[in-house]
Amino acid sequence: MEKKGSKKYAVLRIAAAAIVLTAVFAAAQRLLTPKYYDGVVEGAFVSEYYREEKDHDVIFVGDCEVYENFSPAVLWREFGINSYIRGSAEQYIWQSYYLLEDTFRYETPDVVVFNVQSLQFGESQNEAYNRMSIEGMRWSSSKIGAIRASMLDGESFASYVFPILRYHDRWSDLKSTDFTFFFGSREPVTHNGYYMRADVRPAKDVPDGKPLANYSFSDKSWDYLDRIRLICEKKGAELVLIKAPSLWPYWYDEWDGQVSEYSSEHGLEYINFLSIQDETGIDYDTDTYDGGLHMNLSGAEKLARFMGKYLTEKHGLADRRGEERLSGIWEEKLSRYDAEAARQRNELKDLEPTEEEK
Repeated sequence: MEKKGSKKYAVLRIAAAAIVLTAVFAAAQRLLTPKYYDGVVEGAFVSEYYREEKDHDVIFVGDCEVYENFSPAVLWREFGINSYIRGSAEQYIWQSYYLLEDTFRYETPDVVVFNVQSLQFGESQNEAYNRMSIEGMRWSSSKIGAIRASMLDGESFASYVFPILRYHDRWSDLKSTDFTFFFGSREPVTHNGYYMRADVRPAKDVPDGKPLANYSFSDKSWDYLDRIRLICEKKGAELVLIKAPSLWPYWYDEWDGQVSEYSSEHGLEYINFLSIQDETGIDYDTDTYDGGLHMNLSGAEKLARFMGKYLTEKHGLADRRGEERLSGIWEEKLSRYDAEAARQRNELKDLEPTEEEK
């Protein structure tokens, strides 16, 4: 009896030790994994989607040319269109596909808008960008696919499953926010995926693109564009391709021609915002915050107004502002949006030189 009892207690002690070690491991991993609340906040964008009501009319997917260039708040306020941007920094086209596949697990929008800038990349360029696009995804076959399609030489699948393998040396870089947001509770840093910047820096002396030896997109890029098109067809969502009006990185005519040809071949709509400046009203002296790379708040609201009119007229999206529950959700969202816009504009005013300083 004593031997049986001893074995029983030994098993319990081992089980208890395993539970404690697992808890310590999980806590250390949670602490060391970046929270992206300040500094490089782009890594927080992907995970914020999961906190949303999944009833969007339009889903945007792509890189900074969508999450900094279109305001879902304006789409709702002026057109009653409920939209969300599933964007992340330097989001590669295979990541856009898997984020879209992930989105279809939760909802089926009427329209998917994909920005084509990422077609230029045939392989991932940077591990940090990979992680900002992937780590915030919930675990599913879509996340597994995104990891496998994105990993660079030297990266391991295990480090995505257990991020502590990648961030084990962050102890010296921990900030107060790592502890404050240990449990993940915090205000979102985006507004339905839109990252707001109200400051202004005009586009001056933007260089022309240097000639390339080869203007053809890679087979991998074309493959994933096909996948995006086919999954939209399968799910019954209309796909719209766009090229945002960013002056840099340069968008070559040869690239534009390939996208135009693809769109015509497959009956897709393609909007190159670089060629319709008069229609959008974009002014590169006032509507960009970084010399023409991205739109500021003014520019993002102008592009949203263009898209709202386009989506209403071309795709027949209904005005949903009469829906009580959705309107209640947006009332809170618009309050936060307006408060952030006012805060940023007030900060800019404070930075302006006084008459004496001039």
